[in-house]
Amino acid sequence: MEKQEFYSTESRIKNFKKSGRYEEAEEEIRQGLEKNPDDLFLKASLADLYARQGRLTEGRILAEEVLSRDPQHPHALSALGDIFLKQHAPKEALECYRQAFNHDPRHYLTLKAARALKELGKHEEALQELEKVLVVNLNQASCLKEKALILNRMERFDEALAIYEKIKGIAPDDAFVQKEILRLRSLTRPGAQVARELRAIVAMDSKKDDAQIHGLLAQKLKEEGQVREAAAEYGKAVDLEPRNPYFLKQQGFCFYRMKNYEETIRCLSETFRRDPTDHSVRGTLEKSYEALGNVEGFLALIEKTQKQHPGYMPLLGMMKKLRKKLEMT
Repeated sequence: MEKQEFYSTESRIKNFKKSGRYEEAEEEIRQGLEKNPDDLFLKASLADLYARQGRLTEGRILAEEVLSRDPQHPHALSALGDIFLKQHAPKEALECYRQAFNHDPRHYLTLKAARALKELGKHEEALQELEKVLVVNLNQASCLKEKALILNRMERFDEALAIYEKIKGIAPDDAFVQKEILRLRSLTRPGAQVARELRAIVAMDSKKDDAQIHGLLAQKLKEEGQVREAAAEYGKAVDLEPRNPYFLKQQGFCFYRMKNYEETIRCLSETFRRDPTDHSVRGTLEKSYEALGNVEGFLALIEKTQKQHPGYMPLLGMMKKLRKKLEMT
């Protein structure tokens, strides 16, 4: 591949990924691989794309194929780290990010290492990792956002709020940041009052299509015991941000509290197929299927999910347990 053509292809792939246009990114990569089937960058880029889509087994096979030829390939190590992190193996993810950084010291690998440390519960170490970038670039928005997330998890809410306020000055249109500012400011105020104010906000033309604000309103309504209204607001957030599994999952939990098991299954089946490692989702699904007397349906879902995630071994044990249960009945 000519140098100019390579950089043009790389730029298009990055832009497609950044904007969530995954099908176009995959087509671009596959066209490149048709011309250069042994191109390690393109294979690592495809592994990264699969990781973003939750196609973890396919992504891992590709990443490991690249690493078998170049054990220190930074893009393949980064993609493999992302896969480990999504499989709730942050220790292995951190090792991948560290190795990648040793050969390609870029700030995005420092950010990923901080995320792995956060998942390991090593919050102070994660903050120190982010400072390596922020001491050079005080306004690095992605690192600032991760720092705020960590501080929030540590319940250092005032510090988290101050950082979100700073990010707002850098990226004023970031809906997540705006939502977090509202949420953190509301922590010391009565929930019912906050819910009323959020209802007024989402009624505004400028905010009616803001999925994050609908999600925050849903959260506050649920906290106030207004579960039906919360489910409706989460539904609006899902319509506005269908790629965000959090809203669909929370809507499913609302339906479960309402004992609407059919709708619970509709919502949580999709999130479970994306991430079968989520124990709260899996447990709620199992109880919902049992409440409907439909163990066969749960087994069918597990079988379908296992085909999508063949590397996640606990699903095999669940299938065995459910088949035995069906035989007994």
